[in-house]
Amino acid sequence: MRLLRSAFAVLQKDLRLELRSRVGINSLILFVFTSLFIAFFGISQQPVGPRVEAALLWIVVLFAAAIGMGRTFVAEEEQQTSLLLKLNASPLAIYLGKLTFNFILLAVVNLLATGVFIVLLNKTVADPVTLLGVVLAGSLALAGSTTLLSALIVHAGGVGLLPVLMFPLLLPLMGALVNATRISLSIPPMGVPTGVLGENLTTIVAFAGVTITASVLLFDQVWQD
Repeated sequence: MRLLRSAFAVLQKDLRLELRSRVGINSLILFVFTSLFIAFFGISQQPVGPRVEAALLWIVVLFAAAIGMGRTFVAEEEQQTSLLLKLNASPLAIYLGKLTFNFILLAVVNLLATGVFIVLLNKTVADPVTLLGVVLAGSLALAGSTTLLSALIVHAGGVGLLPVLMFPLLLPLMGALVNATRISLSIPPMGVPTGVLGENLTTIVAFAGVTITASVLLFDQVWQD
């Protein structure tokens, strides 16, 4: 199918450029690790509750996403390749390729951040499968939100606008991510998620679905303007 081939070509291009320069992932990893170490030294003398620990983790991830994802389309303008993309791929293929790239980048960074977080705080993961699902679903939701916004800020003034646009939008998602992370770390495994954990996982998945669907519908207009 031509759409999938075009989207895969966009993904390949971004992955090849990232693996060649490693600027994006290195800056994200450095920011995340530095922030987590600062947070660890700040709270190590006075332990805090699981909710605060989970909140610290996702605050660091949120700011990392704001820093790294804003350049998704700005880089295309700087390298003067946006016109080439418009001529060789449909807007939907471009969005899907960029979305997949952002998801992979965020998933790698978030998994590393979660691992460092667990090691630094010497946490015992009560439900690792659920925690893995939370991290991956959260990465998809963040990628779905920031991919469209990063295309929008190209025409609205630059990377600095991304945090202004994304922080209010992501408040419901961040609440669900913090609660789901806290529960997966502090409650013994219970098999299929139920109750509060299930509600938060549903919120995360629903948020990802709504933002990606809205982005698919709006991206053509944002990209062509």
